[in-house]
Amino acid sequence: MAILDQTADESAATPGAGAEHIAVDAGGERASWFQITPLVVVLALFFGLPMLVVLAVSFFDFDRTDIVPAFILDNYVDLFRSEVTLRLYTSSIKFALIVWLVTLVLGFNIAYFLVFHVRTVLWQIALFLLCTVPFLTSNIIRMISWIPFLGRNGIFNQALMGSGVVDQPLEFLLFSDFAVIVAYVHLFTLFMVVPIFNSMARIDKSLLEAAHDAGASRFRAVAEIVLPLSKSGIALGSIFVVTLVMGDSFVVRTMSGGQSASVVSALQNEVAALQYPPAAASAVIMVIIVTLMVAGILRLVDVRKELAR
Repeated sequence: MAILDQTADESAATPGAGAEHIAVDAGGERASWFQITPLVVVLALFFGLPMLVVLAVSFFDFDRTDIVPAFILDNYVDLFRSEVTLRLYTSSIKFALIVWLVTLVLGFNIAYFLVFHVRTVLWQIALFLLCTVPFLTSNIIRMISWIPFLGRNGIFNQALMGSGVVDQPLEFLLFSDFAVIVAYVHLFTLFMVVPIFNSMARIDKSLLEAAHDAGASRFRAVAEIVLPLSKSGIALGSIFVVTLVMGDSFVVRTMSGGQSASVVSALQNEVAALQYPPAAASAVIMVIIVTLMVAGILRLVDVRKELAR
């Protein structure tokens, strides 16, 4: 009690201490605002302003050669009434979900192997860099390289027929939804591996050893220890993969042989035909869908809280 009384007396004897503390907090807050201002300006000029322009144009009218400033809802009404457009949105979401699931399984297992089965840090780095080697080339080159491999007379079909597994070439391997998914998985798996690897690398390996000593199986240890502690990496990787797939059109157009399409490819066709208001409406709806998907992921996992641990 005497110590507490002495501390209270000292605090009362220094009335300027509280004011000094408030001044320090105010100065730190101003410094934080100054630090974040450049980023806010850049986002406002290069993201916020263009999105406002696209949103405004989505309500305009148009003719064959020009757009007419107006405020109409016809572009959105036609968008939701079109069965073709709804099928395109369904196809894009389907590709995003399938690719997300496949890349999640591959990325989690690759990261788990690198972190918990490769004991030497040098070998971890070497194998991790080996995963990144294909990304030193262009995405287009890596995607087109699947065509001679999956084609009707490609390497894979020739190997299957040579080994007697099939009597005739498999037609679904190329210029199909399967080929699109294969190309997406090849292009975007690394975007799932990297954040999950970073999350797993921070896990204390003694936790797994303690779980094994307590009699837990490897599957249970992964499900109850590794998976919960890797949530931030899974969330970040999911955001990367979903946004990349939803915003792509070249892979769908090339690997499907024109048999499949996406919202972005239809949007590009509308822009080429100078139909800017319908294209802007499609872009707005696409941004809303992707934002809702990302918000759903962030609602399940508080990335900031997980990364601050």
